[in-house]
Amino acid sequence: MKKISISLLFVMVFLLYFTLPVQATGSGNVDGGGGSLNKGSKAYNWPTNGHQGVRVTVVEAKSGSVVGGPVDFSNKDLSGISGGMVHFGLVSKLQYRNGTAITPQSSSYVYYQPDNPIPQIISTNSSKASIEQIKRYFCSEGAASMVAEKVGMDMETMTNGSYKMIIEPVVYLIYENVYFAMTATEAGLYNQITGGDLGAHFPSLVLTNLPLSLFLEEDDLGFSAYTGPRNTKRTTEEIIQMLGIGIISYKEAPPTGTEYDVTYRVDTDVITSTTLTTTEEINNKNKATITFTMGGKSYQMTGVVVPKNGSQVVWVKWHTPAEPCEITITISTNRGRLSTTTIRANVVDLDENPPPDPMADDRNDGYTRPGLPTGQNMTGLTWSVWRCWWEEDWVWKPNWEKDDGKHKEDCPEDCSSTHTGWIDNGEWEDEGEYAYERDTYSAALSATMNMVPDEKNPTAAGNTLKSGYGVNLTVNAQMSSAAPNGHLTQAQTAVTYFPEFDYQDYWRLLERTSPGYSAIFQFKQNEYSTYNRRTHFTPVWFPNGNYTVYTEIYDAWTPAGMLKLHLKDTLTIQDNLFSDWHVRPLN
Repeated sequence: MKKISISLLFVMVFLLYFTLPVQATGSGNVDGGGGSLNKGSKAYNWPTNGHQGVRVTVVEAKSGSVVGGPVDFSNKDLSGISGGMVHFGLVSKLQYRNGTAITPQSSSYVYYQPDNPIPQIISTNSSKASIEQIKRYFCSEGAASMVAEKVGMDMETMTNGSYKMIIEPVVYLIYENVYFAMTATEAGLYNQITGGDLGAHFPSLVLTNLPLSLFLEEDDLGFSAYTGPRNTKRTTEEIIQMLGIGIISYKEAPPTGTEYDVTYRVDTDVITSTTLTTTEEINNKNKATITFTMGGKSYQMTGVVVPKNGSQVVWVKWHTPAEPCEITITISTNRGRLSTTTIRANVVDLDENPPPDPMADDRNDGYTRPGLPTGQNMTGLTWSVWRCWWEEDWVWKPNWEKDDGKHKEDCPEDCSSTHTGWIDNGEWEDEGEYAYERDTYSAALSATMNMVPDEKNPTAAGNTLKSGYGVNLTVNAQMSSAAPNGHLTQAQTAVTYFPEFDYQDYWRLLERTSPGYSAIFQFKQNEYSTYNRRTHFTPVWFPNGNYTVYTEIYDAWTPAGMLKLHLKDTLTIQDNLFSDWHVRPLN
């Protein structure tokens, strides 16, 4: 579908934005690169340099939640493509990171052709993209107006500092005689699905120029900055995790984090990771050792091998201190280059703000139910490790020498002739080389939550109870993976928030009553419970209707990051416990 028509007034204002010099309203966290492109064929081809575009998503600056789009823009008229365009829906890199699965679709591909053409995004052999032009275009008021109109937002609202704009390169290519529309992230994910076949047919486009067309200069929205090579083939893992993305921020944007790079919980197994990149082969004869130093202790990941111009995630699994603290983690390597060498970590204790003792005379007459938080799930992650071996290639190296004519020890006893001529005194030499292969691993986190009225509640019926009584909670978290134990931790933390505290002021850190990769979490024994029950008391003033609690499950670590889930469950409040009481004379 092409762009819809807009009013003449809007067109005039829109063109004025782009044709006259204007002061940019945004600042671009974006850089780019690219190398030489390989030639295509009829079945596998990138038809022209014009077969490209950009995907734009508007998100909250603080939380990263999607509030507008994604929408695709392209200068190319794609309406005449025979057989249509296979695409994966309009899904952003942020949504893929949060667990959205890649799904090929044959429905109509929706895109818009801007009145003022977007600059070239993907470099080619004959034409280099200009990152300055890209920044100037997408940081302009005109681009903000264009995007705001398509995602249904007011431009002033979108640029007031509360939102950011994610931009991703889109390419239109022919794979197995079928047209595809895909972002760099989708190309990486689809390359995994095809077992590397997509990248094998498009090593320069899919693995180099497309992902390296846009990347971050600084960490933002949970995505890492990229500091590796800018014109060589990248790994699928790198593409999915950090490449093919730019972020436009606007004035007075709230900070996306604290002064810390990461927050850990006390007394918890965690995995700290970074990426090792090399321009020289790291093989079995000169393996890399990565050293992580924190809190006066050093940990090492040894035996790392990486092919020339390759990269790999490297990590350490360690246990955080039992008390809250700040830790600076320094990372070094004897070979290659690290994307991060210093990490500032804040280790916090979540068990310091449990709800207060509920009282019978508590009141909250002006209470209104708050909206349920919308946390971002991360249900699955993938990473890989290189291994290498020597592939022999024995070659005979001749060494011709002239015979001196003298008898030799190996001559027969009746030998009387002289020996003249040439003798090959050569030897076999191994001219083999190291071969490399990736071992790919993945992990998935799933969970269920069940809230029920406490067994000591005398009048509860099914999922209905009276306010003032307690509720019990059980969370089952399943961490599944075929990776070695050194690659994983269990799900270790679950925190429940309650509607009477607007899901923020007080919370309960659940106790892991059954550890392991199939973990069970429950409320801790309540110090205000007469029977030491694992319960949470609903406030006696809570109004009739839904009583919904919200639980975050996290600290399920992998080398690719932390898996986390957000769950909710609901009971019904009807009446209050005072209706179960009455006063009468003893006689």
